[in-house]
Formats: sequence, structure tokens, C-alpha cells
Amino acid sequence: MNRSLLMVMAGCAALAIGAWLLAMALTGGPEDYAERYAGQSAPSSRADDSASAAGAVSSSPRPSASASSASPSSSESGQAAAPAAAPAKAAPPRSAIPDNEFGELVRQGERIFADPGQFASDWVGNDLSCQNCHFDAGRYDKTASLRSAWPMYPAYRSKNQHVNDFAERLQGCFTYSMNGKAPPRDGEVIQALQAYSFWLAKGMPTGEAPDVRGYPDVGDPPEPPSFARGETVFQEHCALCHGDDGQGQKAAGGAPGFPPLWGPRSYNWGAGMHRINTAAAFIKAAMPLGKPNLTDQQAWDVALFINSHERPQDPRFTGSVQDTAERFHKHQGQYGKTVNGQVLGEHSPPSGTVP
Repeated sequence: MNRSLLMVMAGCAALAIGAWLLAMALTGGPEDYAERYAGQSAPSSRADDSASAAGAVSSSPRPSASASSASPSSSESGQAAAPAAAPAKAAPPRSAIPDNEFGELVRQGERIFADPGQFASDWVGNDLSCQNCHFDAGRYDKTASLRSAWPMYPAYRSKNQHVNDFAERLQGCFTYSMNGKAPPRDGEVIQALQAYSFWLAKGMPTGEAPDVRGYPDVGDPPEPPSFARGETVFQEHCALCHGDDGQGQKAAGGAPGFPPLWGPRSYNWGAGMHRINTAAAFIKAAMPLGKPNLTDQQAWDVALFINSHERPQDPRFTGSVQDTAERFHKHQGQYGKTVNGQVLGEHSPPSGTVP
């Protein structure tokens, strides 16, 4: 190869390297590129994004974050609008959490979600964790994932009869499901959970109901739900993990394990899971853990059985079970009803019990 050809090739290589460096400078460099776009289109790994629900429960959500463009809009420039990006099929992998201050807030949100009793103890009054009902740290689509919730707020909620933003929705989880108290909306707990939810929802359209949201619908039972049949289902399929008395089991070191399903350390009478239809949908989709194989009838029966036991009082309690039931419980629930000679709610432990 002659000397002049070598010089031409070297010059071309130098020109290519210079062009690449210029492109990186204009886009923020390879690290920034990875930070902004990692996980947006590439499928996540099975090990990272499809951790078993069993591991999630025993151990341990955002509008689409597209940057605003400085260039004129397509209508102003006369150019055809680019087609909208398809919604992301899965949450971004944990490895895509950015290594900066925002990323640390995201990680703290996940830690709180997995173990609020440890990382948000001032606001938690029972032995539940968020991922007892939202598997794989809020990632699993069939158990009301965070990524399907974030883009649907602000929204009107009949529960408190006004429009809620996502921060207020999270506060309600602490008040009802955690039988605790609402953390301040500008404090670290709510801010971290919002950051985590926002990050999980990357690629999801804002204000458009996703294909999968909440718990999958469960069919109407062939027969009305039965307490007696539900007790049989519980003993055969649930007691091994949740105990014969429904009080659950803690993991090693006192970490959240299998949650109590009733009693003073469970969700209170204001939590969504006390509704028979909600509990039946969750149970049908996710229980028994690792092998959800109950029939629709069994799911309804055991949901009725679980929610026919006393639990902490509704935080909205007016001083009268009858009045509270009339005002706040016009749905498929057992609050205020008589079961085995006892009016549910009359002997409830107090709500908002924070250590």
C-alpha cells in the first residue's frame, strides 16, 4: 500500500472521529444519551423486570417525559408531524435509573415502596408494604402497576369527592391501606414515591387509559359469595402463608413478609381492598402466590371471608357505624353488616395507629 493512500485513509479516520465527538458534544455525551434513552425501546431482561412476585412480597410509578423542543412546531414550520411513539411495553430496567440526584430519589421511592415500615415508619400503622398488593415493586401489570396509575392523574375520585393529584392519591394509601397518617406532600416520602412512579411510567401516554390498569376484571360468581365456602378456600389455599388466624408472617429480621389479612395490623375499613369485588379481582389475578389458579367463585368466596373479619376503623368514622356505612360504604363491602352475630365496625381497633 503506497504512502499517499495511507495518508488519505488516516485523514478519513480522523475526520470520522472528529464528527463523532462533535455529535456527542451536541447531544450531551454518551453517558447523557444512555441516561435519557436507556430502556425506552429495548426490552428489559427477564431477571431484571420480571422478578417473581414471591420474591417481591417476601423481601422486600409520569406523564411521558419527552423534553420540549426549541425548534418550531410542525404546524409552524410546515413540516409533517412525526407519528406518535408507541407506548412502552414494559417498565424500564432498574439498570436504567440515572446515576444522579434524580436517580437517587427514584431509588429511595422504590425502597419506600418495598418496605414503608422501615423507610417511612413515621407514617405507617400496620404490617403491610405497598408491594403486598402491587407486585414486583409496582411493576407487575396484573396487580395495579404504578406505571398504569401515574398518567391517569389528576382525576376526580368519588371517595373524597374532588379532583386528586397523584400526591394526594399516595397520601390516601398511607391513610387507608397502611392504616397510618398522610405524609406531607412536599416531604421526602411523597416526593420519592412520585419520582419512582414517574420514572416507571416512562413511555406511557398521559391521560389515556392503558390497556392494563388496576386488577383484571373477575367474572361474576355463579352463586352469591359464601362465608363458609370462603373459609374452606382460605384454609386450603391461603393459611399456609397468611396463618390460620390470618395474621400473616414476617420475613427474617422483621421485614415485610406475608401480610395480615385482618385484625389490628391489616388495612382498615377505608382501604380499597376491603371491597369484596376489589379483593376478588386481586385474588383471582395473583393468588395463591406464584400459582394463581382459583376459580372465579373461589376468589369471590374467599374475598368475602377475609373481609368479614374485624379490622381497624374507617378513618372517616363519624361516631356511628350505621351513619359511616350510609355515607361511605354504598358498595360491595361488609362494613356495618352483621357476621356471626357481630356488626362489623362496632369493635374495630382504632385507625391511624402510627408507632
